[in-house]
Amino acid sequence: MQKAGPFSSAPRKLLRGVSRSFYLSIRLLPSALQAPIEVGYLLARATDTVADTTTLPQADRLDLLQAMMAAIDAPAGDLRHCHQALTEFAERQTDPHERSLMQGLPDCLPLLQALSPDDQNSVRWVLGHITHGQILDIERFGQGPAALATDAQLDDYTWLVAGCVGEFWTELCERHLPGFATQSTDAMRQAGRAYGMGLQRLNILRDAGADLVAGRCYLPETRLAPLGLSPEQLMKASRTGDAATLQRLAPLWDDYLQQTHTQLREGVLYSQRLTSRRLRLASALPALIGARTVALLRQAGPQALPQRVKMPRSEVRALLWRLLWRLASPNALAHEFQRLSQ
Repeated sequence: MQKAGPFSSAPRKLLRGVSRSFYLSIRLLPSALQAPIEVGYLLARATDTVADTTTLPQADRLDLLQAMMAAIDAPAGDLRHCHQALTEFAERQTDPHERSLMQGLPDCLPLLQALSPDDQNSVRWVLGHITHGQILDIERFGQGPAALATDAQLDDYTWLVAGCVGEFWTELCERHLPGFATQSTDAMRQAGRAYGMGLQRLNILRDAGADLVAGRCYLPETRLAPLGLSPEQLMKASRTGDAATLQRLAPLWDDYLQQTHTQLREGVLYSQRLTSRRLRLASALPALIGARTVALLRQAGPQALPQRVKMPRSEVRALLWRLLWRLASPNALAHEFQRLSQ
């Protein structure tokens, strides 16, 4: 088995470039969890970059994703069979961090293969579900403007691309950190699933305007129709900033924000039950940032669609220092969640 190099070098640099917040969380994790979670994240981010690109036709994106997953699934897989396509795709990326990620992807496979067999299986399991969700996305939206039909489709999508990550995280904790939680593994798995789904639901609401402009409506048609709205009307309003049309979305907007907040609360409860202070801090940080983002989206209302609401970086740093000062205690997590939710 080929051994991976230290995770403080090239892969860590790639991670910092594509997600500073996740980079922070990784550094807070107990060392036993860092390698499988970092490898899984980098590979998932690479497949997501392919799935979301506008530089490749639908068929080419599907072919490249399937080739990448075949290499990931193979015990000694490599990317030589799709090297040319990956190289050309990387060169088309305008974001320098995403370009570096795609160029560095061949170096991530040896890191996967250097994990223990159980960890490799866990990483491949979660990537299989994530990629399945990404493929559904390409098939659903690849031919032009489209929308989800029902809440069930929305729930299925949020589980595939994020809810399964909460279960993956829990499985790794159980394997590497005996006694990692004060609750049963089943209870933690359920809370982790809800937490991941809440984070993805938040991403959908935060990015709804840009997605609508691009012809992707994750707000189900069956929920829009009672408000006298269609996906096409929302897409047009997001482009033009039509305040009257956007305001009609308010009841659904508020309902989805409340559902998101409830699922993020599950994330805080999940974190409070963890016995490791470092693990509590790493696990809770996305939920707390999410609580603040939900509050900002609630204040802005549907008029936030043409914008991109985000918690300022200075507030994230201040939050991190407060948590460190209070040793990320369960009470501190609950207090911060309540404060940031207002």
